[in-house]
This record gives sequence, structure tokens and C-alpha cells, in this order.
Amino acid sequence: MTPETLARLDRAHLIHPVSSWRDQEEHGPRLLSSGQGAWLKDMHGHTLLDGFAGLWCVNVGYGQDSVVKAATEQMTKLPYATGYFGFASESAITLAARLAEVTPGDLNRVFFSQGGSDAVDSALRFIRFYQHARGTAGKRHVIGLARGYHGSTYTGAGLTALAAFHRDADVPLAWQHHIESPDPYRHPAGPDGEAIITASVASLRAKIAELGGPEHVAAFFCEPVQGSGGIVVPPRGWLTAMRESCREMDILFVTDEVITGFGRTGPLFACEHEGVVPDMMTVAKGLTSGYAPMGAVFMSEAVYSTIRDAAPPGVAIGHGQTYSAHPVSAAIGLAVLDLYQNGVLENGVKAGAHLATRLAGMKDHPLVGDVRSAGMLAGIELVTDKKNKTKPAASLGISKKMAKAGYEQGVLFRAFGDDIIGLAPPLTCSVEETDILCDRIEGVLNTLMDDKEIVAAIV
Repeated sequence: MTPETLARLDRAHLIHPVSSWRDQEEHGPRLLSSGQGAWLKDMHGHTLLDGFAGLWCVNVGYGQDSVVKAATEQMTKLPYATGYFGFASESAITLAARLAEVTPGDLNRVFFSQGGSDAVDSALRFIRFYQHARGTAGKRHVIGLARGYHGSTYTGAGLTALAAFHRDADVPLAWQHHIESPDPYRHPAGPDGEAIITASVASLRAKIAELGGPEHVAAFFCEPVQGSGGIVVPPRGWLTAMRESCREMDILFVTDEVITGFGRTGPLFACEHEGVVPDMMTVAKGLTSGYAPMGAVFMSEAVYSTIRDAAPPGVAIGHGQTYSAHPVSAAIGLAVLDLYQNGVLENGVKAGAHLATRLAGMKDHPLVGDVRSAGMLAGIELVTDKKNKTKPAASLGISKKMAKAGYEQGVLFRAFGDDIIGLAPPLTCSVEETDILCDRIEGVLNTLMDDKEIVAAIV
């Protein structure tokens, strides 16, 4: 089909995720046609450096022959195998076993989901099963972070703390709560890391007390680095302090590594930076590098055995999905894991260090209030008043202008609605490609300075 025909059909039929439906009908899609490495082409022949790895997920880059081969062979041999009724496939079992070897601590049990949102939803179900199994059904409340993102299923959207996912959706639910984000740039106690950690622990304890004490609180969820909330990198030691606080109060500590997992921040999992072992962990995105849908929930042996042992003999644990442990996705996951363990993680660390150096040089730009990064995950926060950290007025439309300028300059990134640039390039980027990415981001920032309204707003 021609691009024009596809655009017409898109406007008429395809509902895009987390989008303005009116804008989509008005402007139509940007039609991607091919990808190789860190580069994409659209159907108009425009070449783009993908600075966001699709949606934080194409960690190993586009066009990896070994991944395509693994998928093709599995589809030819066995394209589907149910996990129900005691059945399984070799690829799913092998992937679960290999992941158990590399996950932190005793996170040896894995439930495969279809993506990140339903991994979180599954984790919330398992938490309820666990609390009932141990005779503490009164522990119902779950606490997350302001600016946290934990998917867009009905229950996950309530644990998410972003307004777009709450509007007209009747969430958060009564048992879902949030405490302040550990953002060194905007936390009242910042930028001092120790002060933020102390304040965060106090906030968690205060929220638990408000809910009636630990006997009423089931779990605390957090991203080791907050993603969709604007790439918030907590101070070192924060994750450890929150984990220990949860342990002291007998509250499950759950890390959401849907974005940060599989090398995005350097090590295979971000909680490894501090040697933290959560009770449960959710992953997706980098698990298959976006080549096929798949997510997972890892749980400790203690959580798993408690649920298992409390179930009467022959009675099923009532949670599952048709595509859990899909053999093709699992085969892809195995091929992607091979790539991580054979050079991709090391390259991501090297490229991430260079990315941090280049970003530091952008701090002097008139619109840049803060830059932060963890490996190949970074954010650039724009302000119009650096001293007071004043966000640009919505009427300036900076996010849309950034996205347009990026496309014109051949770079894709996340233009958050609150004027933060999100970067998550493939871990396979060379230093040279990282330079191209940063050069083009600087070009986008300079393009904004050609806008008289934006310049006039700068203090």
C-alpha cells in the first residue's frame, strides 16, 4: 500500500496507545518501514537515529540475524504451546532456567506474561495470594512513588502515578497510595542524597502509619530509576534504604525493572548497582528486546513456596494467560540473552559513560535545568528559569515543538508532556553514534531558541 493509503486507514481504524485521538486523526501516523542497528527508515525515505530504542525496549538494536533466526526456527518447529494442563515448551523452560541463573539472589521462580503492564498486574495478584496464604489477608494496601509508572492495566494504572492514566478512569483504587518521588532535582530535601534518603524513609513510614500500620500494608513498589515519570535517578543508597525499611516492617519490596532491566542502566538489572535483592521483580521490554511481546514476574523462593504450600492438594493457583511462556517469545528471549552476555552489556556501559559526558556539556544551555543519566537511560529537563526551576508554560507547546524538530533533524526521543527529553538508545550504539545522537539533541534545543515566544519566557 502507498503511504497515503496507510495514513487514511490509520485515521479511520487504528487506535494508538496513550495518544490524543483527535491529533492522530488530524495528523495521521509516521510510518516506519525498516530498521538496522540504531537506525530507522520511514516510508518516505527519511532516516532516523532511534534515541529511544522503540519504547525503551530494542536494547540489542534492529536487525539482529541471530534473533530472527531463533524466531524463525521456533515458529517452524512449534509456533505455540500452552502452559496450561501441565504442558510446556523447551524454549520456555530453558529461558526460565537461564534467567534464574542471572537474577539477583533467590529470585528463582518466574511467571511469563505478555508484557510489562500485565507483569505488574500479575505481581499484584501474587501479592494477594501470598498475604492470604500466610494468614495476613488484612495486609491489603500497596504503596508506590509519585511519578512512578507501572503500566496501564486497570489495577496497574492506579499504582502508576501519572495524571494521564488516572483521568476519567476511577483510579487510584482505595488500596493504592503514593509517596514523594526521590528526585534530586525537585525533592524539597534535595539535592543532598542523604537528606532525600532520610526523607523518603520517613515518608514511607508515615504513609504506613496513616494506613494503620504494617499489618495493613502488603507491598511497596518502585522503579530503581523512574522512567515515564521523567527519568528520575534516585541518590545512591536510596534503593537499599527503602528495601531495608520494608524488610523491617514485614512489607514485600517489589522492583519494577520493565524499563531498567536487561542492561539499560549498565548491569543486567538495575538493583544490582546496590546489591539489592527484592522479594519480587517485574521485567519486559529488554527481555526480548522488543522483537516479540513478553514480560515476566520473578519471585523469591519464600514467596513462591508460601503460595504453593497454602494451596490445597490439586487446587490450581488461579492466575494465567493464553500466551504465558509463549515458545516463540521465549526463543527470542534466549537469543537476546546470548547477545547481552556476549558483548552488548559491555558496549552499553561504554556508550553510557560517553552519553553521560556529552549530556553534562548541555547543562549550560539556556533551557536546560537538569540532566541525569544511568547507563543508556537519560533525561534532560527543560526550564525557563534555572534559579527557580520553573517549568515552561503549557501554552509554549515545547514538547510538540521538540518532537517535530527531532523528526526534522533525524533523531527520535521521548518528548514528555512536562518538557523533559527522554533518551534510551540501543545498547549497541557506538561512541560515534552516541555523538550523533547528542549532536542532534543539541540541534533540537537550539531550534527551540529560534522561537521568539520561548526565548521571551526565559528568565
